[in-house]
Amino acid sequence: MTSLFDEPAEPGGEAVDPGAPLAVRMRPRSLDEVVGQTHLLGPRSPLRRLVEADEPMSLVLYGPPGTGKTTLAHVISLATRRQFVQLSALDAGVKEVRAVISGAKRELTYAGRRTVLFIDEVHRFSKTQQDSLLSAVEDRIVSLIAATTENPFFSVVSPLLSRSLVLALQPLGDDDVRAVLRRALTDERGLAGAVTLSAEAEEHLVRVAGGDARKALTALESGAGAAVTAGAAEVDLPTLETAVAQAAVRYDRQGDMHYDVASALIKSIRGSDVDAALHYLARMVVAGEDPRFIARRLVISASEDIGMADPTALQTAVAAAEAVALIGMPEGHFPLAHAVVHLATAPKSNAVTVAIGESVADVRAGLGGPVPAGLRDAHYAGAKKLGHGKTYVYPHDAPEGIVPQQYPPDALVGRDYYRPTSRGAEAGIGARLGKLRAILRRTR
Repeated sequence: MTSLFDEPAEPGGEAVDPGAPLAVRMRPRSLDEVVGQTHLLGPRSPLRRLVEADEPMSLVLYGPPGTGKTTLAHVISLATRRQFVQLSALDAGVKEVRAVISGAKRELTYAGRRTVLFIDEVHRFSKTQQDSLLSAVEDRIVSLIAATTENPFFSVVSPLLSRSLVLALQPLGDDDVRAVLRRALTDERGLAGAVTLSAEAEEHLVRVAGGDARKALTALESGAGAAVTAGAAEVDLPTLETAVAQAAVRYDRQGDMHYDVASALIKSIRGSDVDAALHYLARMVVAGEDPRFIARRLVISASEDIGMADPTALQTAVAAAEAVALIGMPEGHFPLAHAVVHLATAPKSNAVTVAIGESVADVRAGLGGPVPAGLRDAHYAGAKKLGHGKTYVYPHDAPEGIVPQQYPPDALVGRDYYRPTSRGAEAGIGARLGKLRAILRRTR
């Protein structure tokens, strides 16, 4: 248990340990210094009210590592007029929680001051440990700020959630990470202009950070140390690569390489080269490509290049997209790889792609005409007088569930859009389709 401040510290007045890691030294001292999370930092946001109006409320901060959960707690510790106490779920139990609550009661009784309790990685608390907080949060003896990287609706008990406001933090954008790096290079708390950063090295840091400010600052500190040791005034790409032991991937998410690698991934899947496909997936993942972009491409590939040859391919691709949205990165690369392997090794068919392409082309060319009278809506008053539905035969009344009947407009009778291949599941579909068309067109 750590009591950070007995008296409120003035923003900017906190002593900075020059030996602390760069990410700690550069931790914002006020909400105005926080980079990113603009959706949570508006003038009337809960965070603003907690910090500036000292309102009694409990929060659950949910988001990936490095998005600012601990930073926001730190800012609150500097600005709030309350006692601030921090616990880590890794080494605290019910005993420590009860000790904090007892101390908070004494502080409220004798000093008239409430307590803010920050619990990092609250998802690691057991149900019993979380339940031990309920009465203190309910009675506002403590204002809880709980941080978690896991979905709180699965990892935090419902009674505690109902007493707290859940705030979702988003990964920092590339421009946000750049702003953090540039501030650290010049700020007196940071590197104070001791070195500069080349454009290539900055882009590499942005890529390897993956929206994690702490990771970016840690890598910058390592690169700066290597440059100073070598007597260099600039952190260039080779120096940075050596320092952080991670080679720069030549990949521009806004340029040609972005589209070239994505194209290579899809063409490798189409060509059934699973090893090449996994290579291109790895390049995109390591470069920090948006996993949602990758997932969208896989969903398209499942229908465009595989289709009914393996109807389960689309299910896998959609499941991978949903899994990435649920668990995020870096673990999200597992379901993406799962989908890539399934799609690359599946039998291929573009029959669905060709079918919808030809049918759209015919519609755009004006080949259509009236819907056959038997198929028109017959549920409204007067429809029968118009002959709607009169000739329609209900297929379920037939033994095989199919009857000779005209479904397309006159201009398209006999046109075959879907022509299944003999690969995979389409072989069976093709055999059945021939029988279906023979029955449907028996009277034509």
